[in-house]
Amino acid sequence: MFNIGDKVVHPLHGAGVVVAIEEKSILNERQSYYIIKMPGEVKVMVPIAKAVEIGVRNIIDKVSAMKVINILEKESTEMSMNWNKRYRDNMERMKTGNIYEVADIVRNLTFKQKDKGLSTGEKKMLLNAKQILVSELVLVENKEKSEIEELVDNKINTSYATHIEALENSTIAVGETPNIMKKFIPQT
Repeated sequence: MFNIGDKVVHPLHGAGVVVAIEEKSILNERQSYYIIKMPGEVKVMVPIAKAVEIGVRNIIDKVSAMKVINILEKESTEMSMNWNKRYRDNMERMKTGNIYEVADIVRNLTFKQKDKGLSTGEKKMLLNAKQILVSELVLVENKEKSEIEELVDNKINTSYATHIEALENSTIAVGETPNIMKKFIPQT
């Protein structure tokens, strides 16, 4: 049960604040709803009876926020090469509302975007996942959205630079084209 003023996260909309609890009649069914104010003046109505089932939860604490930020600094994790399967897998992970999964998705898709680009669907997913991540960190850290976006971008960019450097410095067998060069030189 959440109270007015609680900072909560909706798994597909991001973090916001419970601004009211109202009874509404929708399709002749009377229910109580949490009214959650999201960034950008958006309000989301969530039936109280289904809030936990939907995945609404309290925001994380500062210790957990540091763990989330640490995820952004790590090497990307294994993803399917097939964009369609990767999209479905990532969508299932986002629906869990687990902030660590969302951070992993943001980092992985950002790496993929820098390496090879993303499909239109994955670009939208990356924007949505990043918005969810940033919105929660803004409330946890009590900082401006621009500050948190810069922090997230810097952590991922540093991690990506380390990833590229490791690829460039990896041992190359005789006759083998380095991975970094395969991006720029078509293989025959």
